[in-house]
Amino acid sequence: MNLRQVFDLSLVNRRDEVALEWQNTEYTFGEIDTRSNRVANALRAQGLKQGERVCVYLANRLELIDIYLACVKLGLIFVPINILYREREITHILNDAEPARYITDAELPGLMEEAARQSTELERLPLEGDAPAALVYTSGTTGTSKGAIITHNNFASNAMNLTGCWQITDRDRFLLALPLFHVHALGNGLHCWLVSGCRMRLLERFEHRTAVATLLDFRPTLFFGVPTMYVRLLETPIEAAREIGKRMRLFVSGSAPLPSQVLEEFREKFGHTILERYGMTETMMNLSNPYAGERRPGSVGFPLPGISVRIDETGQLSLRGPNVFAGYWRREEATREAFEGGQIGGWFKTGDIASRSEDGYYTLHGRRSDLIISGGFNIYPREMEEFLAAQPGIAEAAIVGEPDRVRGEVPVAYVVLQDPGCELKALEALCREKFASFKIPRRFEVIDKLPRNALGKVQKHLLCRGS
Repeated sequence: MNLRQVFDLSLVNRRDEVALEWQNTEYTFGEIDTRSNRVANALRAQGLKQGERVCVYLANRLELIDIYLACVKLGLIFVPINILYREREITHILNDAEPARYITDAELPGLMEEAARQSTELERLPLEGDAPAALVYTSGTTGTSKGAIITHNNFASNAMNLTGCWQITDRDRFLLALPLFHVHALGNGLHCWLVSGCRMRLLERFEHRTAVATLLDFRPTLFFGVPTMYVRLLETPIEAAREIGKRMRLFVSGSAPLPSQVLEEFREKFGHTILERYGMTETMMNLSNPYAGERRPGSVGFPLPGISVRIDETGQLSLRGPNVFAGYWRREEATREAFEGGQIGGWFKTGDIASRSEDGYYTLHGRRSDLIISGGFNIYPREMEEFLAAQPGIAEAAIVGEPDRVRGEVPVAYVVLQDPGCELKALEALCREKFASFKIPRRFEVIDKLPRNALGKVQKHLLCRGS
């Protein structure tokens, strides 16, 4: 069964029910279905064929959903690109994915104008569940961005797990403020909406200044967020927080660790215990605190149905199940290295260190690598380190994560200068020109040399402030 057949639970069976609110306009599931059929026919008229890639560089908007559903229906591979990325990062993805079509704000009007002249009917194509549905790019410790191949089956099993375990139904009102270029919003948010048939309001982005007004106006029962959002929501006046909490059924947090203090403060103010879960780009959701049961602070709960988990002697968590991706796009060696024994479908090595309590709750203790997670976005230091070291006047550089209450962590650069006259302000400006904003170091610290062990490996823990 492919995703189109799964989505028909709502697109066909709930055609006349309100599906989506976008910019003060309501759309039924039937309207969403016919809009995406028109876009699919337009893309097919342009010669796109099953298995070809469509790269999309767009902020949250109705048309992004149209394009995604059109890709699903045609068997095209959807490739979302982080809208914070700059030319250097975008170029790498375009070169790697080799898309048949690249859609940005500039190309979108022409596509939608052509789609408006197309038929609302679309024939059904034979498509197996193991066919790729998306390439979601995620960086590795080498700093090289790799495309994780997510299949129709991967997406479907993930959505079925979450709608079942979190009891998401057509009675829910779902507020989605996460970016659809991220697997959190795409793999969890969009798919849970379409499988459950709930009513969703899509926001272009999370605005903490207007978040309370939006929550009070829409009166959601379901909200997916990252820890940064929940930190911001702690600023909500107590009366408003209680009003929001009265109508809410479930707050979910992911993409970065949720501080226990934030969970406790949020429970005190909103009257809800945030449900924390654990997932990855390559696997989507792996473990979750229970919907009915203790949501333990600092824990990510239990493996979801069908997902097996084990911890090796070094503490590394590995897993297998129908949620695990089909490998990295055109990266056979990287794919083999990701699985124990090099066998796809076997145990996937997450790179996360974890422990299991006697009563079965899992707790994460960090990455084996030096991954930094800032506001829900992954930052792999080597990419920035190599860039900095290549600049005139810089001998070497190291990026480490520093704790931050709002974003969880922020990157800090430690640089060794070749030229004492090197201007750090100019270096920071160059970084802002070349990289996404969340990757830019919060500070640049000049040091005489990087601390190394006997094997020459940089000891980053010695660079952390206060160590």
